[in-house]
Amino acid sequence: MIPKQERQIEGEGTPDADWQAWPGLAALPSITARELVPGSARAVIVAPHPDDEILACGGLLQFLAQQGSEVLLVAVTDGGASHPGSSLWPAERLSRVRPDESRQAAAALGISPAWLRLHLPDGGVTAREAHLGAMLREILRPGDTVLTTWRFDGHPDHEACGRACAAAAPSCGALLVEMPVWTWHWAAPNDARVPWQRAYRLLLPDELLRRKRDAVRCFASQVEADASTGQPAILAPYALQRLLHPCEVYFR
Repeated sequence: MIPKQERQIEGEGTPDADWQAWPGLAALPSITARELVPGSARAVIVAPHPDDEILACGGLLQFLAQQGSEVLLVAVTDGGASHPGSSLWPAERLSRVRPDESRQAAAALGISPAWLRLHLPDGGVTAREAHLGAMLREILRPGDTVLTTWRFDGHPDHEACGRACAAAAPSCGALLVEMPVWTWHWAAPNDARVPWQRAYRLLLPDELLRRKRDAVRCFASQVEADASTGQPAILAPYALQRLLHPCEVYFR
């Protein structure tokens, strides 16, 4: 258990240069898409918000398309709470625009997965965690590989999705894989709070990384500053640097 106060998403977080300089990142064992999602297994990506599926596993999604794996993208929320107090991005507009951004991003990756949108409240997944778990047990089937955000990622919705998947997957005969997103912000290289002992690197060829970068640019609501509030972009350049490495990390 990592105390909540140690997983705060504040300020600019750990500089990407620190992660890049850490030899432990390059020393993580490599893994292939086929090892993550073996044989005829279906990949079920459980994304707390529109964009998490690209930030966490945009490279893997491309590999899965290449190998012909069945993919279901489960969008837990529509992302309506990302800009509190904004007149440019009120919740109603965000809930319409952000799912569209996800679709545009998938097209930028060159993939056309199946989508299932659950429409749970952005920022309120913890209160609906039991309901989410029940829905997942209806969705999952034996042999699935379920990929979602890590149970201690820092954002409450990310953590609730991780816990719900961790509870539902074993009961359905599915394999769980967790993915760090905001962990790169609050954690530090060689951080003992992070389960590096079960971490693996998926190496991304240049072309797949380029398409992932193009896909991230589709999330205009998240990568542009908010002129109505003066707030910087949620996915500011320093945050994107940490999320657009030439590898993706998975906890198994």
